[in-house]
Amino acid sequence: MNKTALIIITLALVFGIGIIFWGGSKNNITTGEPGQNSEIKDGVQYITITAKGGYSPKVSTAKSGILTKLIVKTNGTYDCSASLVIRSLGFQKILAQTGEEIIDIGTPKTDQLLQGLCGMGMYSFLIKFI
Repeated sequence: MNKTALIIITLALVFGIGIIFWGGSKNNITTGEPGQNSEIKDGVQYITITAKGGYSPKVSTAKSGILTKLIVKTNGTYDCSASLVIRSLGFQKILAQTGEEIIDIGTPKTDQLLQGLCGMGMYSFLIKFI
């Protein structure tokens, strides 16, 4: 292998690792301010998450001790965020490219965390119940 090829491969690896390390950290579920995306209607709490190029908001807070449903909205979602997995609920589904999926969470307890992931584990969201 000649010296030029070795330099190009080394630079490509450094660049790729940099993208993964610094660019990937923006999808960490512990970053960002909690979203205010919940509302209570007729005694049921609804939390809305948008799935497209990841999940938004990435971190949400909601009330504990009240019947809760998660609404996941898609609008032309063709990436892996359409493949939703919520392990604690035993939920796994390929969402419609455009539409809403309503998921019954039950009545969460105080300090309970609910994490959702895309099927590849690249994107995630977290709901904290207080």
